[in-house]
Amino acid sequence: MGLDLIILGAASATPTSNQYTTAQLLKMREHYFLIDCGEGTQKQLRRAKTKFSRINHIFISHLHGDHFFGLVGLLSTFHLLGRTAPLTIYGPPKLKDIILTQFRAAGTFTSYPMHFVVTQHKVPQVLVETDSYTISSFPLKHRIATTGFLFKEKSLKRTLNKAVADAYGIPVCDYHWIKEGKNWTSEEGKEIPNDELTLDPPQPLSYAFASDTMYTKDTAGYVKGVDVLYHESTFCEDKKARAKQTMHSTAAQAATVAKEAGAKHLLIGHFSARYTDKLKFEEEAKVVFSKVYAARELYQYSIKHSGIKVESLAPEKNEK
Repeated sequence: MGLDLIILGAASATPTSNQYTTAQLLKMREHYFLIDCGEGTQKQLRRAKTKFSRINHIFISHLHGDHFFGLVGLLSTFHLLGRTAPLTIYGPPKLKDIILTQFRAAGTFTSYPMHFVVTQHKVPQVLVETDSYTISSFPLKHRIATTGFLFKEKSLKRTLNKAVADAYGIPVCDYHWIKEGKNWTSEEGKEIPNDELTLDPPQPLSYAFASDTMYTKDTAGYVKGVDVLYHESTFCEDKKARAKQTMHSTAAQAATVAKEAGAKHLLIGHFSARYTDKLKFEEEAKVVFSKVYAARELYQYSIKHSGIKVESLAPEKNEK
């Protein structure tokens, strides 16, 4: 069990020959969620060997091009691949018109239904709720309407402790009721409490995505206690004035949000092309918050309570 996060793009503004703009794929409870969709996202998905058909929800934080210019191409590819499953896209009010206008202009239709859910950029909003997880949005402070996204697992049911059940001679036909939380009574009338017959489920995990935003204390309030916080870090402290002017954040400011939120880990990205050494961001953030990672493209971050495992998904250089 755990969350798997693949960084598809971690650069700001424009893609380069070796860097892609913002896009992430989160795997949670066997579901795939695409978060932002910068130019070249579908190419990165292929490099990460991800099955496109598993993506049923796409979340767009705001309408600056480096966060959604790859979306129309990806939606078109879904159609060309013969997709029939419904797709839900969450984003700002104008996103639907932008997408449909491009399709109409090209005389294009999709082989699958698309549903658009408008996000609220002034108040938190629950977007998806199932028996196993909740996904919500929260306001960020940027030049245009922008939202972050919070992904939270729900607690699973307790699991049967087979060894204890066998020791009490509990028949298989009673397992169902025990898993549903009921005590068990033996033929002699002895009641065995449920917590003795079952094991605690793993604690639910959470992931927060704070897209483009300047530093604000409000962000920490929306993501209190999150296991992993991704927070944009466009600049280092040498460009702090520029960060304020463009309503972005520095690495130290991102770390401050993580510290104020009581986050367990911090992942920073959206790096300006002004910097060639991404470790500089990590070093500045660590002065404020120790458990920080500078996002690396085509790397998977496997999130568990025991920590984060990082592994490369990049194809071998000789792969064609």
